[in-house]
Amino acid sequence: MDLTPLDVRYQEFPTGLRGYQKGAVRAYLAQVAEVMEGLLRESEALKERLRALEEENARLKEAEGELKRAVVAAERIARELKAQAEKEAELLRKEALAAKDQILREAAEELRRLKGDIERARQEKALFLGQLKALLQGYLEALGRLE
Repeated sequence: MDLTPLDVRYQEFPTGLRGYQKGAVRAYLAQVAEVMEGLLRESEALKERLRALEEENARLKEAEGELKRAVVAAERIARELKAQAEKEAELLRKEALAAKDQILREAAEELRRLKGDIERARQEKALFLGQLKALLQGYLEALGRLE
């Protein structure tokens, strides 16, 4: 059986010959009852505080779980993004190499074409100079005959 402050406050004692002084017993019981009431209030407050802390702890554990899941998801996304970026970088590298090779092929072809043009220009120059020389010699001979 639990003892409450009211039980203590209103406890009746049988009286005997030369028993306790009722006033002193009542005063002491009232004091004990007040202490018990204070302890019960403190106990209730502590129970309420414990309940609140347990709720807070449960909420924090749930938040921790959510945070862990978010971190795991972020790490997974980061890995996926990194892998995708690496694939894209490799693709860009291959495209750049292909473009470089194409530019080099086109430059080599242009160089061959220009060398051919230069060679044709040299041949035309030589032909022109030969024709000019022949023409000038013809004029010189004609001048020499006129003299």
